[in-house]
Amino acid sequence: MNIHEYQGKAVLREFGVPVANGLPALSVEEAVAAAKKLGGPVWVVKAQIHAGGRGKAGGVKVVKSIEDVEKEAKRLLGSTLVTHQTGPAGKEVNRLYVEEGSAIEKEFYLSMLVDRETSRIAFVVSTEGGMNIEEVAHDTPEKIVTFSIDPATGAMPHHGRRVAAALKLEGDLAKQAEKMVAKLYAAFSAKDMSLLEINPLVVTKDNQLLCLDAKVGFDSNALYRHPEIMELRDLSEEDPKEIEASKYDLSYIALDGTIGCMVNGAGLAMATMDIIKLYGEAPANFLDVGGGATTEKVTAAFKIITADPNVKGILVNIFGGIMKCDVIATGVVTAVKEVGLKVPLVVRLEGTNVEQGKKIINESGLNVVSADDLDDAAQKIVKALKGGK
Repeated sequence: MNIHEYQGKAVLREFGVPVANGLPALSVEEAVAAAKKLGGPVWVVKAQIHAGGRGKAGGVKVVKSIEDVEKEAKRLLGSTLVTHQTGPAGKEVNRLYVEEGSAIEKEFYLSMLVDRETSRIAFVVSTEGGMNIEEVAHDTPEKIVTFSIDPATGAMPHHGRRVAAALKLEGDLAKQAEKMVAKLYAAFSAKDMSLLEINPLVVTKDNQLLCLDAKVGFDSNALYRHPEIMELRDLSEEDPKEIEASKYDLSYIALDGTIGCMVNGAGLAMATMDIIKLYGEAPANFLDVGGGATTEKVTAAFKIITADPNVKGILVNIFGGIMKCDVIATGVVTAVKEVGLKVPLVVRLEGTNVEQGKKIINESGLNVVSADDLDDAAQKIVKALKGGK
């Protein structure tokens, strides 16, 4: 789960991490009131969406008068911001963050994430702040320093010194970096974050380290431990289909393709998506119904797929181990009878209760194409989309 910048900074502030003062605003009037309360003389008006690249897209503006705060708030609120992370459709701006301006001396990059290879929390730091870290990694990888922290010890003073050395900080700034690393690690661990990105981390003219941005993501599987974080969820930033899927504990991610996929098992789902691409089409979603899905869950999954207007065909690919093929078949038939079937449907069933599952499909009276294996299923659904050619 992701949250907005101003919410992320509020979480960091709880742990003593230095962030600039700012106030959120849901209207132009609130933005003006926030600017007056902060006092100026320089403010930064920031669009709040769950995507990076806001600055380049015109979503972050430095202003020097209350009138300009009002002008930028009017421009941004209700507008659609298109960045390299939003896709061509962009995201509508419904919230702003008005922050006091900072006199910047240097900009750095710092992030934390879970390193799956080491099962540890890792720091990624670079002197190249304010830029896309992907570009830095591609053009000047030697400017990126990465290290992980042993959970048995947690953040130690030498980790802070390593960050300071990587950013070429000395004296009091090095001491500030040491303290900040410990506080960031404490926040990341305590709140079960999956990502914390600060770009830029800055040194101000008065020689202070300050987090000027905060992109924060949390481990969804740990949110039951953090009701205070759950309250920060902004449903307007999420795909309605993904919200519906979460109600049924379905692993669903909307994509840009035309073939809806319903599969059990993440690995098989990835293989299904890959083979669809191999035959010239693209998946409209990732959907893993899980190993113990009920008929109700399968019905809900099918409805979510058909609710996507981009879906021009559906591929159901089930290998029944724990999952039973007859349960999948019953769910598909139930859903089709409720919502109708306006696009081609190919079903491949194999495994536990496969004969019962095929019988349910065959006797349903539905216009369903059966497939013998994954390769056959992919070819048939792609062919159906191309008009049988």
